[in-house]
Amino acid sequence: MSCSGEIYSHNGIENNLIQITPSIKQKLQKAKYGVFNHSAVELCHWTKRSFSDEGTCYKHKFYGISTHRCMEMTPTALNCENRCIYCWRPTEFYDTLEMPSHLVDDPEVIVHSLLEERRKLIVGHYGKNNINQSKLDESLFPEHYAISLSGEPTMYPKLPQLIKYLYRLKATKSIFLVTNGQEPEMLYRLADENALPTQIYLSTNASTKNMFFRINGPRHKDAWERWKKSLEFLSQAKTRTVLRFTLIRNFNNESKFYDDFSKIIETGQPHFVELKSYMHIGMSTNRLEQSNMLEMDEVRSFANGLVLRLSDYVIMDESIVSRIVVLQNKKRFISRWIEDYS
Repeated sequence: MSCSGEIYSHNGIENNLIQITPSIKQKLQKAKYGVFNHSAVELCHWTKRSFSDEGTCYKHKFYGISTHRCMEMTPTALNCENRCIYCWRPTEFYDTLEMPSHLVDDPEVIVHSLLEERRKLIVGHYGKNNINQSKLDESLFPEHYAISLSGEPTMYPKLPQLIKYLYRLKATKSIFLVTNGQEPEMLYRLADENALPTQIYLSTNASTKNMFFRINGPRHKDAWERWKKSLEFLSQAKTRTVLRFTLIRNFNNESKFYDDFSKIIETGQPHFVELKSYMHIGMSTNRLEQSNMLEMDEVRSFANGLVLRLSDYVIMDESIVSRIVVLQNKKRFISRWIEDYS
Protein backbone atom coordinates (compact mmCIF):
# COMPACT_ATOMS: atom_id res chain seq x y z
CA MET A 1 0.00 0.00 0.00
CA SER A 2 1.28 3.45 -0.81
CA CYS A 3 0.88 6.71 1.06
CA SER A 4 -2.68 7.84 0.40
CA GLY A 5 -3.40 11.31 -0.86
CA GLU A 6 -6.54 11.29 1.27
CA ILE A 7 -4.70 11.05 4.59
CA TYR A 8 -1.11 11.91 3.71
CA SER A 9 0.34 14.33 1.21
CA HIS A 10 3.88 14.91 -0.04
CA ASN A 11 5.05 18.45 0.52
CA GLY A 12 7.44 19.46 -2.25
CA ILE A 13 8.61 22.50 -0.33
CA GLU A 14 9.90 20.33 2.49
CA ASN A 15 11.81 17.74 0.50
CA ASN A 16 8.68 15.78 -0.40
CA LEU A 17 8.14 14.62 3.20
CA ILE A 18 5.04 12.79 4.38
CA GLN A 19 2.44 15.06 5.97
CA ILE A 20 -1.02 14.52 7.39
CA THR A 21 -3.47 16.36 5.14
CA PRO A 22 -4.89 19.65 6.47
CA SER A 23 -8.43 18.29 6.98
CA ILE A 24 -7.27 15.34 9.09
CA LYS A 25 -4.75 17.51 10.93
CA GLN A 26 -7.57 19.86 11.86
CA LYS A 27 -9.57 16.96 13.30
CA LEU A 28 -6.58 15.81 15.35
CA GLN A 29 -5.93 19.32 16.62
CA LYS A 30 -9.58 19.63 17.61
CA ALA A 31 -8.99 16.49 19.71
CA LYS A 32 -6.09 18.36 21.40
CA TYR A 33 -3.24 16.72 19.53
CA GLY A 34 -0.17 18.67 18.58
CA VAL A 35 0.69 17.65 15.02
CA PHE A 36 3.84 17.98 12.93
CA ASN A 37 3.95 16.30 9.52
CA HIS A 38 3.50 12.57 10.34
CA SER A 39 4.14 12.89 14.09
CA ALA A 40 1.97 13.92 17.03
CA VAL A 41 1.99 14.69 20.75
CA GLU A 42 -0.74 15.00 23.37
CA LEU A 43 -1.23 15.88 27.02
CA CYS A 44 -2.99 12.85 28.42
CA HIS A 45 -5.81 12.99 30.97
CA TRP A 46 -3.49 12.19 33.86
CA THR A 47 -0.82 14.71 32.87
CA LYS A 48 -3.43 17.46 32.93
CA ARG A 49 -4.80 16.27 36.27
CA SER A 50 -1.31 16.19 37.73
CA PHE A 51 -0.93 19.90 36.95
CA SER A 52 -3.60 20.50 39.61
CA ASP A 53 -2.28 17.85 42.03
CA GLU A 54 -5.39 15.76 41.34
CA GLY A 55 -3.68 12.42 40.86
CA THR A 56 -1.09 10.56 38.82
CA CYS A 57 -1.28 7.77 36.25
CA TYR A 58 -0.63 4.09 36.78
CA LYS A 59 2.87 4.41 35.29
CA HIS A 60 3.73 6.55 38.32
CA LYS A 61 2.11 4.10 40.75
CA PHE A 62 3.70 1.01 39.21
CA TYR A 63 7.10 2.25 38.04
CA GLY A 64 7.73 5.71 39.53
CA ILE A 65 7.32 7.75 36.34
CA SER A 66 6.76 11.49 36.93
CA THR A 67 3.32 12.11 35.41
CA HIS A 68 3.65 15.84 34.78
CA ARG A 69 7.02 15.36 33.12
CA CYS A 70 5.90 12.55 30.82
CA MET A 71 5.68 13.33 27.10
CA GLU A 72 3.40 11.00 25.16
CA MET A 73 4.33 11.14 21.49
CA THR A 74 4.38 9.20 18.25
CA PRO A 75 6.40 9.43 15.03
CA THR A 76 3.60 7.54 13.25
CA ALA A 77 0.37 9.38 14.01
CA LEU A 78 -1.72 7.65 11.34
CA ASN A 79 0.28 4.54 10.50
CA CYS A 80 -0.67 1.16 11.92
CA GLU A 81 -0.85 -2.39 10.63
CA ASN A 82 -3.88 -3.26 12.79
CA ARG A 83 -7.43 -1.99 13.13
CA CYS A 84 -8.09 -3.06 16.73
CA ILE A 85 -11.73 -2.97 17.77
CA TYR A 86 -10.85 -1.67 21.25
CA CYS A 87 -8.53 1.15 20.16
CA TRP A 88 -9.67 4.60 21.31
CA ARG A 89 -7.54 6.22 18.62
CA PRO A 90 -8.79 7.16 15.14
CA THR A 91 -8.01 3.87 13.39
CA GLU A 92 -10.56 4.81 10.75
CA PHE A 93 -7.97 7.29 9.45
CA TYR A 94 -5.20 4.68 9.14
CA ASP A 95 -4.66 3.71 5.52
CA THR A 96 -0.99 3.14 4.82
CA LEU A 97 1.56 0.45 5.64
CA GLU A 98 4.53 2.29 4.17
CA MET A 99 6.88 4.90 5.59
CA PRO A 100 9.81 5.16 3.16
CA SER A 101 12.94 6.35 4.95
CA HIS A 102 13.53 9.18 2.49
CA LEU A 103 10.03 10.58 3.06
CA VAL A 104 10.06 10.86 6.87
CA ASP A 105 11.36 13.53 9.21
CA ASP A 106 14.65 13.04 11.01
CA PRO A 107 14.48 12.35 14.77
CA GLU A 108 15.87 15.75 15.78
CA VAL A 109 13.21 17.52 13.74
CA ILE A 110 10.44 15.37 15.21
CA VAL A 111 11.55 15.80 18.82
CA HIS A 112 12.00 19.55 18.76
CA SER A 113 8.86 20.15 16.71
CA LEU A 114 6.78 18.06 19.09
CA LEU A 115 8.35 19.71 22.13
CA GLU A 116 7.16 23.02 20.71
CA GLU A 117 3.69 21.62 19.99
CA ARG A 118 3.57 20.29 23.54
CA ARG A 119 4.68 23.65 24.94
CA LYS A 120 1.72 25.27 23.19
CA LEU A 121 -0.63 22.76 24.83
CA ILE A 122 0.92 23.37 28.25
CA VAL A 123 0.85 27.17 28.01
CA GLY A 124 -2.94 27.03 27.86
CA HIS A 125 -2.98 25.78 31.46
CA TYR A 126 -1.18 28.79 32.93
CA GLY A 127 -3.65 31.08 34.68
CA LYS A 128 -6.19 28.35 35.40
CA ASN A 129 -7.46 27.94 38.94
CA ASN A 130 -5.76 25.46 41.28
CA ILE A 131 -2.77 24.98 38.98
CA ASN A 132 0.59 24.01 40.46
CA GLN A 133 2.74 26.41 38.47
CA SER A 134 6.02 24.76 39.46
CA LYS A 135 4.75 21.53 37.92
CA LEU A 136 3.82 23.38 34.74
CA ASP A 137 7.30 24.90 34.59
CA GLU A 138 8.91 21.48 35.09
CA SER A 139 6.65 19.83 32.54
CA LEU A 140 8.24 21.89 29.78
CA PHE A 141 11.34 19.72 30.22
CA PRO A 142 10.20 16.07 30.00
CA GLU A 143 12.02 13.39 31.97
CA HIS A 144 10.08 10.54 30.46
CA TYR A 145 9.05 9.80 26.88
CA ALA A 146 6.22 7.40 26.08
CA ILE A 147 6.47 6.50 22.40
CA SER A 148 2.92 5.37 21.83
CA LEU A 149 -0.14 7.68 21.63
CA SER A 150 -1.40 6.79 18.12
CA GLY A 151 -0.31 4.53 15.29
CA GLU A 152 2.49 1.96 15.52
CA PRO A 153 5.89 3.56 16.31
CA THR A 154 7.97 0.61 15.10
CA MET A 155 6.86 1.48 11.55
CA TYR A 156 9.01 4.62 11.74
CA PRO A 157 12.19 3.58 9.90
CA LYS A 158 14.48 5.84 11.99
CA LEU A 159 13.25 4.64 15.39
CA PRO A 160 16.72 3.58 16.63
CA GLN A 161 18.06 7.06 15.92
CA LEU A 162 15.02 8.62 17.57
CA ILE A 163 15.49 6.68 20.80
CA LYS A 164 19.21 7.44 20.87
CA TYR A 165 18.49 11.12 20.38
CA LEU A 166 15.96 11.17 23.22
CA TYR A 167 18.53 9.57 25.52
CA ARG A 168 20.96 12.37 24.71
CA LEU A 169 18.59 15.08 25.95
CA LYS A 170 19.74 16.40 29.32
CA ALA A 171 16.53 15.80 31.29
CA THR A 172 15.74 12.31 29.97
CA LYS A 173 15.46 9.61 32.62
CA SER A 174 13.46 6.95 30.79
CA ILE A 175 11.84 5.99 27.50
CA PHE A 176 8.93 3.59 27.10
CA LEU A 177 8.01 2.03 23.75
CA VAL A 178 4.62 0.44 23.12
CA THR A 179 4.33 -1.91 20.15
CA ASN A 180 1.70 -4.18 18.64
CA GLY A 181 4.45 -6.62 17.64
CA GLN A 182 3.89 -6.38 13.89
CA GLU A 183 7.45 -5.21 13.15
CA PRO A 184 9.70 -7.75 14.92
CA GLU A 185 12.60 -6.83 12.64
CA MET A 186 12.57 -3.32 14.09
CA LEU A 187 12.73 -4.68 17.64
CA TYR A 188 15.81 -6.69 16.71
CA ARG A 189 17.26 -3.59 15.05
CA LEU A 190 16.87 -1.69 18.30
CA ALA A 191 18.89 -4.37 20.07
CA ASP A 192 21.52 -4.61 17.33
CA GLU A 193 21.98 -0.84 17.19
CA ASN A 194 22.16 -0.38 20.96
CA ALA A 195 18.94 1.63 20.93
CA LEU A 196 16.66 -0.29 23.27
CA PRO A 197 14.26 1.86 25.29
CA THR A 198 14.10 1.66 29.07
CA GLN A 199 10.96 -0.44 28.86
CA ILE A 200 9.19 -2.22 25.98
CA TYR A 201 5.48 -2.96 26.07
CA LEU A 202 4.15 -5.68 23.79
CA SER A 203 0.38 -5.42 23.45
CA THR A 204 -1.70 -8.58 23.33
CA ASN A 205 -5.28 -9.70 23.62
CA ALA A 206 -5.33 -13.08 21.91
CA SER A 207 -4.19 -16.63 22.59
CA THR A 208 -4.94 -18.02 19.12
CA LYS A 209 -4.65 -16.87 15.53
CA ASN A 210 -8.43 -16.68 15.10
CA MET A 211 -8.83 -14.56 18.22
CA PHE A 212 -5.97 -12.35 17.09
CA PHE A 213 -7.60 -11.60 13.74
CA ARG A 214 -11.03 -11.10 15.29
CA ILE A 215 -9.84 -8.49 17.80
CA ASN A 216 -6.99 -6.80 15.96
CA GLY A 217 -8.16 -6.75 12.34
CA PRO A 218 -4.55 -6.95 11.08
CA ARG A 219 -3.63 -5.98 7.52
CA HIS A 220 -0.74 -8.45 7.30
CA LYS A 221 -1.69 -12.04 6.43
CA ASP A 222 1.16 -13.31 8.63
CA ALA A 223 0.23 -11.01 11.53
CA TRP A 224 0.02 -13.80 14.11
CA GLU A 225 3.45 -15.12 13.14
CA ARG A 226 4.89 -11.59 13.29
CA TRP A 227 3.49 -11.12 16.77
CA LYS A 228 4.94 -14.43 17.98
CA LYS A 229 8.39 -13.35 16.74
CA SER A 230 8.03 -10.21 18.84
CA LEU A 231 7.04 -12.33 21.84
CA GLU A 232 10.20 -14.37 21.35
CA PHE A 233 12.20 -11.13 21.26
CA LEU A 234 10.71 -10.18 24.61
CA SER A 235 12.14 -13.32 26.19
CA GLN A 236 15.71 -12.30 25.38
CA ALA A 237 15.58 -8.49 25.33
CA LYS A 238 18.27 -6.78 27.40
CA THR A 239 15.89 -4.20 28.79
CA ARG A 240 12.73 -4.06 30.90
CA THR A 241 9.77 -5.83 29.29
CA VAL A 242 6.01 -5.75 29.78
CA LEU A 243 3.29 -7.90 28.24
CA ARG A 244 0.11 -5.85 28.28
CA PHE A 245 -3.23 -7.64 27.99
CA THR A 246 -6.42 -5.81 27.03
CA LEU A 247 -9.35 -7.81 28.38
CA ILE A 248 -12.69 -7.47 26.58
CA ARG A 249 -15.89 -9.05 27.79
CA ASN A 250 -17.26 -11.67 25.37
CA PHE A 251 -13.96 -11.77 23.47
CA ASN A 252 -11.06 -12.95 25.66
CA ASN A 253 -11.90 -12.74 29.37
CA GLU A 254 -13.24 -16.25 30.02
CA SER A 255 -11.51 -18.69 32.33
CA LYS A 256 -11.16 -21.20 29.47
CA PHE A 257 -8.38 -18.97 28.09
CA TYR A 258 -6.23 -19.12 31.25
CA ASP A 259 -4.06 -22.00 30.07
CA ASP A 260 -3.32 -20.54 26.63
CA PHE A 261 -2.57 -17.08 28.01
CA SER A 262 -0.33 -18.61 30.67
CA LYS A 263 1.69 -20.37 27.95
CA ILE A 264 2.13 -17.05 26.14
CA ILE A 265 3.45 -15.44 29.31
CA GLU A 266 5.82 -18.35 29.90
CA THR A 267 7.15 -18.00 26.35
CA GLY A 268 7.76 -14.27 26.57
CA GLN A 269 8.99 -14.27 30.19
CA PRO A 270 8.30 -10.52 30.57
CA HIS A 271 9.41 -8.76 33.73
CA PHE A 272 5.85 -7.52 34.21
CA VAL A 273 2.39 -8.44 32.95
CA GLU A 274 -0.28 -5.75 32.89
CA LEU A 275 -3.84 -7.05 32.79
CA LYS A 276 -6.14 -4.18 31.86
CA SER A 277 -9.82 -3.94 31.12
CA TYR A 278 -10.94 -2.46 27.84
CA MET A 279 -12.10 1.12 28.43
CA HIS A 280 -15.15 2.44 26.60
CA ILE A 281 -13.69 5.74 25.42
CA GLY A 282 -12.78 7.61 22.25
CA MET A 283 -13.35 6.03 18.85
CA SER A 284 -13.77 2.57 20.38
CA THR A 285 -17.31 3.55 21.38
CA ASN A 286 -18.24 3.14 17.71
CA ARG A 287 -17.16 -0.51 17.75
CA LEU A 288 -17.82 -1.85 21.23
CA GLU A 289 -20.35 -1.36 24.02
CA GLN A 290 -19.81 -0.14 27.57
CA SER A 291 -20.80 -3.64 28.67
CA ASN A 292 -17.57 -4.93 27.08
CA MET A 293 -15.64 -3.35 29.96
CA LEU A 294 -14.67 -5.55 32.90
CA GLU A 295 -15.24 -4.57 36.50
CA MET A 296 -12.16 -4.38 38.71
CA ASP A 297 -13.12 -7.58 40.53
CA GLU A 298 -13.21 -9.39 37.19
CA VAL A 299 -9.71 -8.17 36.32
CA ARG A 300 -8.51 -9.38 39.73
CA SER A 301 -10.17 -12.73 39.13
CA PHE A 302 -8.45 -13.09 35.75
CA ALA A 303 -5.10 -12.20 37.34
CA ASN A 304 -5.59 -14.79 40.06
CA GLY A 305 -6.51 -17.40 37.46
CA LEU A 306 -3.23 -16.80 35.65
CA VAL A 307 -1.08 -16.69 38.78
CA LEU A 308 -2.37 -20.12 39.80
CA ARG A 309 -0.90 -21.45 36.55
CA LEU A 310 2.35 -19.42 36.63
CA SER A 311 4.88 -20.51 39.25
CA ASP A 312 7.21 -17.58 38.54
CA TYR A 313 4.69 -14.71 38.82
CA VAL A 314 3.05 -12.89 41.71
CA ILE A 315 0.56 -10.05 41.86
CA MET A 316 2.61 -6.86 42.30
CA ASP A 317 0.08 -4.02 42.36
CA GLU A 318 -3.17 -2.70 40.94
CA SER A 319 -4.85 0.53 39.84
CA ILE A 320 -8.57 0.56 40.51
CA VAL A 321 -9.31 3.72 38.53
CA SER A 322 -7.55 2.32 35.44
CA ARG A 323 -8.77 -1.27 36.06
CA ILE A 324 -5.30 -2.82 35.89
CA VAL A 325 -3.59 -5.59 37.84
CA VAL A 326 0.17 -6.06 37.42
CA LEU A 327 2.07 -9.31 37.79
CA GLN A 328 5.81 -9.44 38.45
CA ASN A 329 8.26 -12.11 37.34
CA LYS A 330 10.08 -13.55 40.36
CA LYS A 331 12.48 -15.63 38.27
CA ARG A 332 13.49 -12.87 35.86
CA PHE A 333 13.34 -10.31 38.63
CA ILE A 334 14.01 -6.62 38.27
CA SER A 335 13.02 -3.73 40.52
CA ARG A 336 9.71 -2.16 39.58
CA TRP A 337 11.14 1.33 40.10
CA ILE A 338 12.72 2.98 37.07
CA GLU A 339 15.09 5.01 39.24
CA ASP A 340 16.57 1.79 40.63
CA TYR A 341 17.14 0.53 37.09
CA SER A 342 18.76 3.70 35.79
